[in-house]
Amino acid sequence: MKALIVNRIGDFGLSLGIFAIFFVFGAIDYSTVFATAVDFAGSKILLFGTEFDSFTVICLFLFIGAVGKSAQIGLHT
Repeated sequence: MKALIVNRIGDFGLSLGIFAIFFVFGAIDYSTVFATAVDFAGSKILLFGTEFDSFTVICLFLFIGAVGKSAQIGLHT
């Protein structure tokens, strides 16, 4: 049961990261994202009523997904 919950946390973080990439870049394929990343440097995302750097939010969500899916740092059982 613990492993199932930890994997769902990882799935949720990874999903939010992918949704954030699509929200910022309008695409999720590597070539488009990497080609237009310079144009979006310094862009902001409004999250919970506060503005955050979009790249930071994307990286944190993808990090949560990776940690959850590989059961590391506090999400190991």
